[in-house]
Amino acid sequence: MSDFMSSLQSINGFNLDSDLVQKFLKDYTILAKNGKNIVLCWIRSRVGILSNEKADAAAKSALSLPVTRMKLPATDVYPRITKLIFDEWQEVWNCCAGNKLHAIRPTVDCYKQKTCLSRRDSVLLNRLRIGHTRLTHSFLLSGDDTHT
Repeated sequence: MSDFMSSLQSINGFNLDSDLVQKFLKDYTILAKNGKNIVLCWIRSRVGILSNEKADAAAKSALSLPVTRMKLPATDVYPRITKLIFDEWQEVWNCCAGNKLHAIRPTVDCYKQKTCLSRRDSVLLNRLRIGHTRLTHSFLLSGDDTHT
């Protein structure tokens, strides 16, 4: 329950680092766009409810138990590793702010190519967007030192 409380606090403070908060915001947005009315209720305390106090006591007593080693399937950590890789990649990409490609694609998120375009057409379209055409950059292809 403390994860849920910290998640609600994260939502309140817009702490987007939390995977749970990101999932909540995504689901909330989808439901809201579909006309659903969502009301969040904050319940401050569970003190005084016997079953909750027993559950809290059991959870606290488990903190003193030794940590047991267990094997974790690699597939369970793939999403987190992918997020870390994308975060690192985004940091590097953000340092390339003068790059023309950065202007048309400021994030390195998973790019879903339009299925109607071939790879060649997609490359041509991006070259047009950043102004790299044979007309403007033919000097690079011909080996000339100057261009006008």
